[in-house]
Amino acid sequence: MIVVGLRPVNEDDLEMFRRFVTEPGLIGLDWAGFRDAQVPARRFAANGYLSPEHSRLIVAVDDDRAAGFVDWRSRGYDVSNFWEIGIALLPDWRGRGIGWRAQAALCNYLFAHTPAERIEARTHPDNIAEQRSLEKAGFQHEGKLRSIEFREGQWCDAWVYSRLRKDPTPAQAPIA
Repeated sequence: MIVVGLRPVNEDDLEMFRRFVTEPGLIGLDWAGFRDAQVPARRFAANGYLSPEHSRLIVAVDDDRAAGFVDWRSRGYDVSNFWEIGIALLPDWRGRGIGWRAQAALCNYLFAHTPAERIEARTHPDNIAEQRSLEKAGFQHEGKLRSIEFREGQWCDAWVYSRLRKDPTPAQAPIA
């Protein structure tokens, strides 16, 4: 069984981040065109990818190898705030049970260290693997957001999922 954990970003991880913004298709359905390859280094220098608005941790497997990353952003409505999370795994690590464990560990971390009541995740309607991963990580499907993302020349829908603080933690989920 692969051991999955989360850790802070270090300088050696920046090359993986540059690959995600310069290699079409590496990030899967979330490819949104080429991006500035120097942004990862600037962001790491500014805050090490840890800030109150948008943070990132490395999904580390076995001997601390970087399999990808998880991130979270502050979202909210008037008087309530929540986290929106995301994940990107390198292709060699997909389909091996790493994603759901990393997302469950991130939820455990955010519920332990922030007052958030709600954690939200969004995915593409055709990304069945991610939908299953979110459900294994304790998320519930809430519905469809119409025309929320511009991708490949057209506006696309997304499925929205949530996990609340009171929801049960999935069995076999790592504690971050």
